[in-house]
Amino acid sequence: MAKLAKRIKANRDLVDPDKHYGLDEAIKLVKQAAPARFDETVELALNLGVDPRHADQMVRGVIRLPKGTGKSVRVAVFARGDKAAEAEAAGADLVGAEDLAEKVQNGEIDFDRCIATPDMMAVVGRLGKVLGPRGLMPNPKLGTVTPNVKQAIEDAKGGQIEFRVEKAGIIHAGVGKVSFSEADLTENVRAFVDAVVRARPSGAKGTYLNKVAISSTMGPGIRIAVASLSAG
Repeated sequence: MAKLAKRIKANRDLVDPDKHYGLDEAIKLVKQAAPARFDETVELALNLGVDPRHADQMVRGVIRLPKGTGKSVRVAVFARGDKAAEAEAAGADLVGAEDLAEKVQNGEIDFDRCIATPDMMAVVGRLGKVLGPRGLMPNPKLGTVTPNVKQAIEDAKGGQIEFRVEKAGIIHAGVGKVSFSEADLTENVRAFVDAVVRARPSGAKGTYLNKVAISSTMGPGIRIAVASLSAG
């Protein structure tokens, strides 16, 4: 433990906490300053000029990261008949209807993404109090209530992530792993920021993207100059 603490302190000394780094330099630093021996997640935090307590300032969306997340995603699908068979063939980890709903109701939630066909929403709707707080409730706006379960499963396992602004106006997201190349991390970061910018709500006034920071799971936070996030 002492060795890890020493390594964390040494890596934090690589970063000037008051400096706003260009994106390229920030990504180099986040890879250099990752202290753990496991493949840490690279996390992005965006501070937005919104107040999500107002409905017209809520920011929410979905983006399939071009280089994936580096994570293994377990997908549950609520479907019957042919659609259930399609989901199983597409690689869903859990497939069911009332039986799956009963498991969820009993607290057996061994999945990271939940998809449902439209005809199953009468069943899934009763699970809102269980799935909602975990951010797992299927939503047609996010493509998780759909008759095209094959595409939804491929998207979920291929690097698609959902984002939603928190009460403090901050969005957090994992945008890859420390083992990713600098180029791949840069592409993922820019794609994610672009998705958040495109999701700007009608009620947002003034500066929308206030602050951005990046870090690895156990590494120091690194401030990014907002202007450096634009491609080109």
